[in-house]
This record gives sequence, structure tokens and C-alpha cells, in this order.
Amino acid sequence: MANGHGKKPEDFKKQMEDNFKVKPSEHSHIKKVIGIVSGKGGVGKSLVTGLSAVYMNKKGYKCAIMDADITGPSIPKMFGIGQAKNADETGLLPADSKNGIKVMSLNMLMDNETDPVIWRGPVIAGIVKQFWSDVNWGDVDYMFVDMPPGTGDVPLTVFQSLPVDGIIVVSTPQELVNMIVEKAVNMATMMNIPVLGIVENMSYMSCPHCGEMINIFGDSGLDSYAASKGIDVLGRLPLDPKIAGLCDSGKIEDIEENYLDSLVYVLDAMKE
Repeated sequence: MANGHGKKPEDFKKQMEDNFKVKPSEHSHIKKVIGIVSGKGGVGKSLVTGLSAVYMNKKGYKCAIMDADITGPSIPKMFGIGQAKNADETGLLPADSKNGIKVMSLNMLMDNETDPVIWRGPVIAGIVKQFWSDVNWGDVDYMFVDMPPGTGDVPLTVFQSLPVDGIIVVSTPQELVNMIVEKAVNMATMMNIPVLGIVENMSYMSCPHCGEMINIFGDSGLDSYAASKGIDVLGRLPLDPKIAGLCDSGKIEDIEENYLDSLVYVLDAMKE
């Protein structure tokens, strides 16, 4: 039912949502924003964020990563990026990885990267907004936002303030995680953010002698869970010391295997 001004309730809802949006820097031209989320920590969310950018970069897209995991940043280390306090008259400047992926993380701006960030939620959420509004990202086809685990202030801020085009949920095979994943999925649904799919990390390991795939945590039931929610499974990452070693040494871009073909296909289909 419309009111006297001819507006429907959903029109006001959209107007309120638009009012929450933060404008990017006038020097930033970002086509797609993809959030990488998880219901709990330690499931490999940053790994999936990094690999998503690496794989799309290899396809020729201009990619960027906003590290919104303010209190637990790991993206700079994965890409071998140290302190990088770069700025000019246009604003803060992201660092460039070896292959040209743009990265912004609070760790790059700290005097000592091991200093803890002891800030309350609203302050951290404000930093995330500034990463969007005050950083000169330039031309970006896909920005990947590495969000902190859970459904707290920062994920809410990202969903409300940034024009998120979709999220990728990261999980592991443990049964408990399915329940926690559902919280992240439900939050995105409540915020009208499309769930592009789920990536399962630590899904299996390959026998070094015969190559047999071993489900060391057992059957996760991910396929049945995803089917019940109408969500696609976009890939499974192995538990592989080689991957961990390359990430720890800042060489994530040297990972040659493409474990996320379906994810790349879905993202590629979103291009304008």
C-alpha cells in the first residue's frame, strides 16, 4: 500500500539502506565487491580471499583486497607485503603485490606489525569505512573483502556501508561448523546480500605415495547442507603443507593449482 506521497514501504526501506552506504573515494572505480565470510575463526577465510584474488588476477582482471579483519590481519603476510604507509593528495594508496593485486590492511600502517589492536567494535568499524572512502583504489574489477569471523560489528558495517554484490562462505568439514555457517548465511540473507556459494577448506589430503584422497575429518555433509539451502559448493581446498608454506613465506601468488574453478566461473559470470 502506498502512502500519500505515492511511496511504498519497500521504497522507504531501500532509501534507508542507501543512506547507510558510504561513498568511495572519487578516485576509486570499483565494479564488484565480494565479501569473504565465515562463522568462526581458523577456517581459512583469508586463504580463500587471497586465492580468489590470485585466480581472478590470472584471468586478467584488476583485483584488490580490503583486509577488514582488523584485529587478526593475515593478508599482507600471505602476499609478502610489509609496512606500506603510502599516500598522496588523492588519499591513502594500497600496496601492490608482485602480480599487481592491490592490498590495504591496518597491519601495513602500524609502526610495528606485531602490536595488538585493542579497539572497540565501533572504532574498528570506522576504520573499515575509511578503507572504502579514504583509499584511492583506482580501477578495480573485483574487490575482495576479508571479513572477521562471526556476525559482529564489522560484517554488519560492511553489509550496510559497502555495495556488496555477494558473499562467499568458508567452512571446514566439522559438523559444528555447519551450524555456524548457517548463522553467516542467515545474516547475509537478512541483509539482502546474495550468497554466491560455499568453499570448504581442509576438506581432504592427498596421500603423498599413491595420491589417494583422504577425508581426514570424515564426510562433512556439505553437499546435502548446501543443497538444502539452494547454495552452490564452489570448491574444496586440501590440507596441504605446500599451500601453508607458500602463504607463510608471502608467496601465495606462486600457488599453481586452481582449486576453485567453480568459484572463478561464478565470479567471471558477474562481470559487467
